[in-house]
Amino acid sequence: MSAATSAGPGGTLTGLRRGVASALHRRPRLQLGLLLTPPLAWLGVIYLGSLAVLFLSAFWRLDPDTTQIVQEPSLVNFETLANTEVYRVIALRTIGIAAAVTITDAALAFPLAYYMARVASPRVRNLLFIAVLMPLWSSYLVRVYSWRIILSEEGPLNWLLGLVGLSGPGFGEISIWLVFSYIWLPYMILPVYAGLERIPASLLEASGDLGAHGLTTLRRVVVPLAFPAIVAGSIFTFSLTLGDYITPQLVSSTQFIGNVVYSNVGVAGNLPFAAAFATVPVMVMAVYLIGARRLGAFEAL
Repeated sequence: MSAATSAGPGGTLTGLRRGVASALHRRPRLQLGLLLTPPLAWLGVIYLGSLAVLFLSAFWRLDPDTTQIVQEPSLVNFETLANTEVYRVIALRTIGIAAAVTITDAALAFPLAYYMARVASPRVRNLLFIAVLMPLWSSYLVRVYSWRIILSEEGPLNWLLGLVGLSGPGFGEISIWLVFSYIWLPYMILPVYAGLERIPASLLEASGDLGAHGLTTLRRVVVPLAFPAIVAGSIFTFSLTLGDYITPQLVSSTQFIGNVVYSNVGVAGNLPFAAAFATVPVMVMAVYLIGARRLGAFEAL
C-alpha cells in the first residue's frame, strides 16, 4: 500500500506529461502558437509598445513657465522641427552621412565577401572571418577612442601623411564618416557573404557558356542575385548610423539627430521634443524599407 502510494504521484505526473505531449502532437497549430507566443508578446508589448509611447509623447509639449510636460495633443514640436533651420540641417547631415557610410561599406564589403564566398580556400576563408569578426570582440567605445587617437593632431595618421606633406582630416564630418564606415563594415560583409554563398555555381558557369564575360556575369547575374543581401547589410549600416550619437560626440563637434535627442532628454529635459526628433530616423527607415521592397529587395529573402 505504501509502495503504491509513493509511486502514485510520479505515475500521475508521468501520465499528465504523456497526455500533454499527445495533445500537442495532434495539434501542430497549438505547438506553433505556444512557440511564438513569448517572442510575439515581447515584440508587441516591449518593442511596439515603447514605439507607441514614443509617438504619443511626441505630441505633448513642455510648458516654458513651469517646465512641466503638458499631456495635451499638440504639433508644436513638429512645427519647431520644420521651421527651425538648424534642425533641418542636422537631419539632412545625419541622413547624408548615413547614406555615405552605407555606400562606402557596400563598396568595400562586396569584393571581400565575393572573394570569401567564391574564391578563397577554406583556410583563408576562416582567417578572413576571424579578421572581420575580431573588431566586434572589443568594446564599441574602445574602437571609437582608438580612432580618436588616430585622428588627433599628434596621432599616427597625421604623422604618416606628414611624410608626404599632407595632413589628416582632424575632427569633423570626414572623421565621422571614416569611423562609422569602419565600425559598421562587418555588419555589411556578413550578409553580403551569405547572399553570395547561396548563388549556385551552375548559374555562373551557364553565364560563361553563353558567352558572357566576367564583368557581364557580375553585373547581370551576381549583383542582382546578391541585391537582397546588400540591402540587408545596408539596413544595418544606415539605421545604426542614423541613431548613433557617441561617435559624433567623440570624434567631432558636429551635431547628429542622436546628439540633439540626448541633450534634450538629459540636459534640457524636453522629452516631448526629443521624442518628436527621434521619430525622424524611424520615418526615414520606413521610407527606405518601402523603397527597397518596391525594388524587389525582399523577394529572394
